[in-house]
Amino acid sequence: MHHVGVLALDGVVPFELGIPARILGAARDGRGRPLYSVTTCSLDGGPVRAEADYDLAVSHDASLLAAVDTVVVPPSHRLGPIREEGRLPAALHHALAAVRPGTRLVAICTGAWVLAAAGLLDGRTATTHWREAERMQRMYTTARIDPDVLYVDDGDLLTSAGVAAGIDLCLHIVRRDHGSHIANEVARLCVVPPWREGGQAQYVPRPVPEPFAGSTAATRAWAMHRLPEPLALSDLAAHAGMSVRTFSRRFRAEAGTTPGQWLTRQRVDLARHFLETTDWPVDLVARRAGIGTGTSLRLHLRTAVGIGPQAYRRTFRTGPGQLPPA
Repeated sequence: MHHVGVLALDGVVPFELGIPARILGAARDGRGRPLYSVTTCSLDGGPVRAEADYDLAVSHDASLLAAVDTVVVPPSHRLGPIREEGRLPAALHHALAAVRPGTRLVAICTGAWVLAAAGLLDGRTATTHWREAERMQRMYTTARIDPDVLYVDDGDLLTSAGVAAGIDLCLHIVRRDHGSHIANEVARLCVVPPWREGGQAQYVPRPVPEPFAGSTAATRAWAMHRLPEPLALSDLAAHAGMSVRTFSRRFRAEAGTTPGQWLTRQRVDLARHFLETTDWPVDLVARRAGIGTGTSLRLHLRTAVGIGPQAYRRTFRTGPGQLPPA
């Protein structure tokens, strides 16, 4: 059982506060046993004033954070001196200082301000709500604040963009801890996509509206059913009925990445599924996923998750090897 402590500060946003319990709490092993225990605390164990028009009763104080495996800091609309001056209140500073070395730290949305003020983002890569990213980068120059992504996994430090990106981050944590099979089951149970394309840059308002144009979504769906086949950029553009240049520009605006990078990611995800659910040799997995050779799969998988196919299979294998349906 992996223990997760969620720190509710005054002004906490209820939606994001509930994400860890809803997503992580839904993760079960093959025998239906919960994989995470999620407990919420406040600094003093008393009620917390929510950003909405009600208070939240909390049963634990911040001493909980010294005993958990993962600490989650949701956003608050009352960060005051934390956001303006980079200064933590004494009680919050004491609570974070008591967290054990090696504990995984997670911030959702503007919860990243708390970790930044505690010096925990120094020299690290992180993200936050796109509206806050530039200001945070100016205040914490040794951190790298990426304003274009839904979440950042920097090892034992994970941060997400705003609001629903916390769902993406928690699903990623389940996927990282227990494999895509369980993460997909959680996503299905919670009726959310297991993986969202693009990044938060697509939600940033543009000063000049783009002209109306057709979407590339139908072509992405078409390509998903043909991942093992050679798919050139010209093939995708032709299916969409666009020139290569127009298709490339529109694809990046919608998906937040290039068509080639998107195809590679989908193929790597398909290969990960095959590694988890079949006994196929690595070369066959690579061919069935459209990656080509086992050597190419090893390269792409190491880039994506930091380990090779055999190590990935040993870590995330979820059941007996059965050939999946064609």
